[in-house]
Amino acid sequence: MRKEKKEIDLLEIWRIALKRKWLITSIIIVFIIGAGIYSFTRTPIYQASATILIEEPGSSMLNIEEMFNYTPYYRYDFLGVYFNTQLRLLTSRSLAERVARRMNLADRLELQADADSSRISFLSRIKNVFSLSHWLSRGKRPEQTNPPEFVPPIDINTNFAFIVLAGLKIQPVEETRLVEVSYRSPFPVLAADIVNTLIEEFINYSVEMRYEATRQASEFLNKQIARLRDELAAKEKELQKYGEEKKLLFLNEKESSVVSKFAELNSAFTEAQIERIKKEAAYRELASLKVDSLPPYISNPVIQNLKAEYTRLKNEYDEKIKIFKPEYPDMVRLRARLDSVRQELEKEINQAVDAARSEYRAALARENSLKKLLERQREDVVKMNNNAILYNSLKIEVENKRNLLNSLIAKQNEALVSARLKGLRTSNIKIVDRALIPQSPIYPNPVRNVMLAFLLSLFVGVGLAFFLEFLDNTVKSPEDVEQLVDLPSLGLIPHVSATNGIKKSAYAHQYSYGEREGEELEEDGTLRNIELINYYYPNIAVAEDYRTIRTSILFSTLEEAPQAVAFTSALPQEGKSTTAVNTAVAFAQMDRRVILLDADLRKPRLHKVFENSNRIGLSSYLAGKSSLENIIQPTKIPGMDLIPCGLHPPNPAELLESRRFQQLIGLLKEDYDFVFVDSPPVLAVVDASVVSARVDGVVLVIRANKTTKKALWQSVETLKKAKAHILGVVFNEVRISRDGYYSPDYHGYLKGYYSSTK
Repeated sequence: MRKEKKEIDLLEIWRIALKRKWLITSIIIVFIIGAGIYSFTRTPIYQASATILIEEPGSSMLNIEEMFNYTPYYRYDFLGVYFNTQLRLLTSRSLAERVARRMNLADRLELQADADSSRISFLSRIKNVFSLSHWLSRGKRPEQTNPPEFVPPIDINTNFAFIVLAGLKIQPVEETRLVEVSYRSPFPVLAADIVNTLIEEFINYSVEMRYEATRQASEFLNKQIARLRDELAAKEKELQKYGEEKKLLFLNEKESSVVSKFAELNSAFTEAQIERIKKEAAYRELASLKVDSLPPYISNPVIQNLKAEYTRLKNEYDEKIKIFKPEYPDMVRLRARLDSVRQELEKEINQAVDAARSEYRAALARENSLKKLLERQREDVVKMNNNAILYNSLKIEVENKRNLLNSLIAKQNEALVSARLKGLRTSNIKIVDRALIPQSPIYPNPVRNVMLAFLLSLFVGVGLAFFLEFLDNTVKSPEDVEQLVDLPSLGLIPHVSATNGIKKSAYAHQYSYGEREGEELEEDGTLRNIELINYYYPNIAVAEDYRTIRTSILFSTLEEAPQAVAFTSALPQEGKSTTAVNTAVAFAQMDRRVILLDADLRKPRLHKVFENSNRIGLSSYLAGKSSLENIIQPTKIPGMDLIPCGLHPPNPAELLESRRFQQLIGLLKEDYDFVFVDSPPVLAVVDASVVSARVDGVVLVIRANKTTKKALWQSVETLKKAKAHILGVVFNEVRISRDGYYSPDYHGYLKGYYSSTK
């Protein structure tokens, strides 16, 4: 079996698609109906979207520039860590809980649990009925189980937070600082409200996070002030109690140098404490400073100047980057200068932190030193005048603590002012477009679903058509024959039925290899039987097809045309007898003497076609019981005779293989112009191989879309082994309208009549 690589043939693809058009159309209709049902039964989903702008963060401390939204752009990694952090914060559970709490989602009618409880319960019951565990558990006794452990109730806002996160979608816009926030829900108003509330809470949350340092400082001062107030109250009570016990009205501190010195040391110690607290506060402040979050009131003039220079260069760079590319020489120099100033600023801050640390440690050491001196001086004062000095000591401590308390209260007031001014400051997160109530759902989209269903169904239908075509191993076209067995096509005989334009039931009989008679037609005699269609109606297109076969046989060889031709097929019911009869009629119409020999000794049919006697025939002659003159019978066709099969012999293969049959073919060739032999099927019996070896040529008749490629190949190989000369292949019962391979316009099947019959 010869196989060759085929090229893509668009006509072949179209033929296959047209052949399976009803299958493809059915699949398309089913898919489109399914998509329509799916689209119109789904719950519509609405999407509300808003757009926000996330700018680079400014300093966490207040200054005039930030109050007017003049934020320097210095975060070179803004689109990296910081931007991704903000995106994750937008989808955090804590932010969703804030949204649920603010919107009071538990009371929203759209999210009432009772509305869906019955439906969920119904669906769950159906699921349980069809579940295996439901049926296995029926009939079992309930097992004794321990009471469940107490589980603390979950905040209801946490449950609704997951609802918020379920429909939330965050999509950053590429190459920009814009972020699109969208929410999908069956309720359009709820979707818009959730998006707008989420953005507002995100802005509030970002502001709170940026002022976290101020809040921590305020909490620290509150604790210190509360502790000092308690200590001051205790000292005042102690001073009052001591004065009452000693009955002291006043004491003159100048009466003793010891007391004066003690007062000076105590005052110095208080100043050292205040200085140490200030240095500690300054050190903590400087230690928490970053280059990108410097306060405006730093006392270091170098840092102030560097900050101003850095801000100026940054602004200049941001303005020029809109015009020039970063590789531009001026931009490269400006960027280098900006990085140099930043490094100097970081270096100066580190030096300032080191200096503040040193000053803090020096102040702490001075405080500890004065504390020790004050303790020793106190002992001297006690020894000199225990009552007076102790009283003054308590009084001084009270004053010192009061001074320290006043200083801390002043710091606290500054923090409170900063906290109040927080509401006046704009956030680095801006709302570009608020979410509007969506007017139409985004899901389901009936048009898109139907289009997708159409494309998918078309792909599936065509794919299934090609798959079925691949599974179909029948011979469909002359190209299949040429590729498979390298034989030419002698002609095509269309499938004749009521759809071809002839009166209904006119071609009801399709020849099969059996004992059926040709069916008579209606009274007008349009067509009596299909085996003699070329005789009764020589002007129709089907008769012209048989004349085409006649021409192909005449020119099938380069030398003389074959005189004795056998007609056979691979399997029964492929139309070989009909083809043989109509081809013989076509030759007789050329005014040639033609004889038709029925060599099918097992299931003869030609005598029924011509309505002749089958009492004697070929079998009688081969058995030596009849002469040649006795077995030749005339037919209704002018110029054509018939040799029927005769009675069924017990040994047909031996008779056909005898020398007498070969002599018969020779005698007939002398008396007639053409001898046509109706042979049995090749694969059914061995008779066809024997007959094929005795004639000049063999015509192989195959039935389109029924004869398998394997049967064709085996029959050709069988004939080649018998050394038969195969003239070509005749395609019988080609369904033009179904196959779409042979166009009616191309061949003119059943379209009209020819003016000439020969």
